[in-house]
Amino acid sequence: MAAALGLAALIASSRPLYEALRWAGVLYLFWLAWEGWRGEDTSPVKANVAPDDSRFFLLGLVTNLLNPKAGIFYVTVLPTFVDETRPLIGQAVTLSAVYVAAATAVHSAIVMLADAARSRLEDQRRSAIVRRLLSLLLVAIAIWLFATTGYNGAA
Repeated sequence: MAAALGLAALIASSRPLYEALRWAGVLYLFWLAWEGWRGEDTSPVKANVAPDDSRFFLLGLVTNLLNPKAGIFYVTVLPTFVDETRPLIGQAVTLSAVYVAAATAVHSAIVMLADAARSRLEDQRRSAIVRRLLSLLLVAIAIWLFATTGYNGAA
């Protein structure tokens, strides 16, 4: 909603705001990778403790909010679907709702697949291998994000 109401355009038109969001996103991915790599102390499986769903939700929310690609998507793609002869707010809300519904469906599928793989990942050795592989992927994504999202004055 914030992107539809102009926050993404404001960030995209301001180099300091854009760079702050970009760096925050990259640094957050590096932090997640570090936490995943060393995560023996925080693993719910190893600690034999039920995971705190609210913590995982908050981590996912922060990750998505710090993603500059989402804002760029709304600034560049959303306007191509807007009919200038109709009310903007209604269209922006509808398009945002469709995007959120599609993203929710994809993320729900990922969560269900992860739940299905839970029994295989409960082995501590497998869990450590998967966690470290995912940490390396997060580092690669952070580097890719930094390399591909330089400020270009888009708005």
